Amino acid sequence: MIQLRIFRNTDPPALLDIWNESFTGRGAYPLRSAALLEHCLFSKPYFDHAGLILAEDEGKAVGFVHAGFGPNSAETGLSFDTGIICTLAVRPTFRRRKIGSQLLQEAEAYLRHLGAARIVAGGMRPLNPFYFGLYGGADSPGFLASDALAQPFFEHHGFQPVATTLVFERKLEGYQPVIDPRFVALRRRYDVQLIPQPEIQSWWQECVLGNFEPVEFRLQDKLSGITAARALVWEMSGGRQPGHGAAGILTVQVRPDVQRQGLAKFLLNQMIRYIQEQFFRTSEVHIPEQNEPMIELFKSLGFERVDLGRSYHNPSEASHPTAAPSPPA
Repeated sequence: MIQLRIFRNTDPPALLDIWNESFTGRGAYPLRSAALLEHCLFSKPYFDHAGLILAEDEGKAVGFVHAGFGPNSAETGLSFDTGIICTLAVRPTFRRRKIGSQLLQEAEAYLRHLGAARIVAGGMRPLNPFYFGLYGGADSPGFLASDALAQPFFEHHGFQPVATTLVFERKLEGYQPVIDPRFVALRRRYDVQLIPQPEIQSWWQECVLGNFEPVEFRLQDKLSGITAARALVWEMSGGRQPGHGAAGILTVQVRPDVQRQGLAKFLLNQMIRYIQEQFFRTSEVHIPEQNEPMIELFKSLGFERVDLGRSYHNPSEASHPTAAPSPPA
């Protein structure tokens, strides 16, 4: 008989086993110890035992679901308006027994008990309290299409896609820098700088990214000293092939008054060349599907689409009361 309970401090080995059995696609990092669970889950200041729910069969953990919340608009604390189903996993040999459905129901009850009026399935920045670095690759993509069971499961429970991000990858072996006639003038005007410890812009970003220590590349005007463009990149933990280092590009920003002059392309070209020289094998970036200029930019640099991610929400959830029974004990 399946029983549900909240997380206990002795559960990490069981979570590790369930994770490795359940997430075998390109976007999941295989766990060899519980250390990454500590970095990506338990060390977060907002981690709540009650939000991590396990399913047991005769005392053996066979699945889990993890629910949480995103930041307020200033990213200075949590907002309980929107709840997030961060991940859900059931051991393959225990599937098709409605265990996932029970876990989802309990996670929704937990979120509504704490005030969530809306529930999203699949963490996507900034609604990504957990699992950055463990699942998704360069960023938090919701649930990847390469995890073929996710979409039919959530759609069966009334959830519909609400946001889509495209996953692009660039093999760096033999990378040849892009040539653009605008680069000559840009090289004269701007310095490319590497900032090993960039300033994290909010409490929330520090919580999500802090353990992974991203580095910043920026273009600085040689005359004024003003930063014209910046990009954040981090050394990805993921990849199922040991020794195949991967760099994840997190953000690319250009100051509004100097946009459409080739600065982003110039900065990325320099950054990718540097990454290649550090013996990284691939680079990855996630781009919202509606951001066509950014998609075209990365395509011009040789990036190819390899996956997509989606987050989901239940449009009928407004009919549910925001108050619910206490979280499962």
